[in-house]
Amino acid sequence: MKLFRFGSPENERPGVMLPSGGSLDVSAFGQDYDETFFATNGMEKLAKWLETNAASCPGVSGSVRRASCIKRPSKIVCVGLNYAKHAAETNAPVPAEPILFFKSTTALVGPDDSVVIPKKSEKTDWEVELAIVIGKKATYVSKEDAFDYIAGYAVHNDYSERAFQLERGGQWVKGKSADTFAPLGPFMVTKDEVPNPNKLGLWLRVNGELLQDSNTDDMIFDVPTLVSYISQFMTLLPGDVISTGTPSGVGMGLKPQRFLKPGDVVELGIEGLGTQKQTALAYS
Repeated sequence: MKLFRFGSPENERPGVMLPSGGSLDVSAFGQDYDETFFATNGMEKLAKWLETNAASCPGVSGSVRRASCIKRPSKIVCVGLNYAKHAAETNAPVPAEPILFFKSTTALVGPDDSVVIPKKSEKTDWEVELAIVIGKKATYVSKEDAFDYIAGYAVHNDYSERAFQLERGGQWVKGKSADTFAPLGPFMVTKDEVPNPNKLGLWLRVNGELLQDSNTDDMIFDVPTLVSYISQFMTLLPGDVISTGTPSGVGMGLKPQRFLKPGDVVELGIEGLGTQKQTALAYS
C-alpha cells in the first residue's frame, strides 16, 4: 500500500493510493497514521477494511494539498555523513559508527509545501534522504530482525541551516529543526513494495539543475544496520522516522558553496517512493 495524508494543515486526513493510481479518502476507517495506528496493526486492519469499504470511499483529487505522510511521530532520528561521497565532499572522515541527531517534529510539512528560510539564515541547504518509518516498538533489535520492525519508506528532504548547525555551538539540531525543514512524503510505501531499500536511486534538482544523483547503495551503514544500531540507544516507537543520510551534491559541498535564496525551486525524489517540490520563501 501507499499511505498518504491530505488537506489543509488544520484538517489533514488519511488516504490510500490504489495500485491503479487512484486515491481514496479513508477517514471513515477511523484512524490517522500515528503511533496508535502502527502499534495496533493498523496497516493490516486497513487493508482488510478496504476489501469491503473501498467502493464507498470518496476519491481524492490530485490538486488537493498532500500533508506529511505520517502524523507527527514521537521523534525524527537522523543520520549524519552516511554516504561515502558526501563525507568526502565535506572533508569529513568516514564515521566508524553512525552519527545521530534529532530533528524537531515541528519541522514536518507536506512534500510540496514551501520551505521557509529562517530569520538571519544565509546557509539554508538541501538534502534528499530515504526515510524509514518504524512499524512496531523496537528496543535492542538485532540486525537480522531489523526489517520486522519497519512499516515502510518515504522521501525526506532534510533541510539544514549550515551556520546554525556548525557555527553556533556543537549540536546539529539547531540547524535542522526550523519550521518547514522536514517535508515527508508524498506517501509512505509499505515495505512489501520495496524489495531492496539499500539499492534505490535518489536525486535532487535546484532550479532545474541536477545536483544530487546517487543511490542508497552508497550508504556507509545500510537500513537494517541503522534500525538495529539506533535501537541500542533508545526505544523506537511505532510511527517514528529514521532519516538515513544524504548523498553528495549538497550546497555546502559545492565549490563555490551555494545556498537557497527566496524563489529557488527544489525538486527531489527516490525510485518508487515519489517526488517532492518546494519553493523557497523568505521568513515573514
